[in-house]
Amino acid sequence: MELGQFQELIVVKQTDFGIYLADEIDSEDKVLLPIKQVPRGTKRGDKLRVFLYRDSKDRIIATTNTPKIEVGGFAMLKVKEVTEIGAFLDWGLERDLLLPYKEQTTKVRAGRSYPVCLYVDKTGRLAATMKLYHRLKLNPPYTSDDHIEGVVYEISDEHGAYVMLDYEYTGLLPLKEMHGKIRVGDTFTFRIVNVRDNGKVDLSLKEKAYVQMDKDAAMIMDAIMSYDGELPFNDKADPSVIDEEFGISKAAFKRAVGRLLKQGLIIINEETITTKGDI
Repeated sequence: MELGQFQELIVVKQTDFGIYLADEIDSEDKVLLPIKQVPRGTKRGDKLRVFLYRDSKDRIIATTNTPKIEVGGFAMLKVKEVTEIGAFLDWGLERDLLLPYKEQTTKVRAGRSYPVCLYVDKTGRLAATMKLYHRLKLNPPYTSDDHIEGVVYEISDEHGAYVMLDYEYTGLLPLKEMHGKIRVGDTFTFRIVNVRDNGKVDLSLKEKAYVQMDKDAAMIMDAIMSYDGELPFNDKADPSVIDEEFGISKAAFKRAVGRLLKQGLIIINEETITTKGDI
């Protein structure tokens, strides 16, 4: 019987408070399925598909309920409570799942969801971890310019944001590609820049330059219009101002502004950018 996984077990004993299950009819290693979860008409010798975990008294117990994650699997789980020993996650069962402090890659907050993997710790208990890099796979079946949904699971000041792709593979959004506020638990659609020979994946939140330029230009034009036709800074603004307003680099901003200027849609003034004519 495997903790943290679904399996088919045999009903070997019936009581007033539930039934006992085992992998063989004469096995001495039994686990309780509480009476409230026993399907009507169940009898000795029947097979039931159950999930095994530990109850509040640390006893192995069976359930017919379906958790949101199994051992070795990955899921986005919501934090219900943060305590002195770690965070407790809602994983669909009566007893919440512990995410120990030492397994967190960022400070977690109640009400937010984070990507985790379920594992059995050294004491034989089920726990969650946010340290996913060595648990996720390399060599994904992607090619350059594919668009894949992913969730950020760790942020490195040295390398960038590590991303879980399709709840199976790992990828990296390099520091140079990180503009705007990006947090662990954020979900984006990423563009595959490259799958290296070693199986590692480079990601981007931007399209190819010529496509991205048009998108950035449209975004900047919308912003100018929201400021009643006058953006309160121009292409000489500090990069932090541009990043805060648009979530793009100063170079990307200058390229997009240049596109609008060439199209005759804007005028670059000494301190502002305004619309040209009646648009």
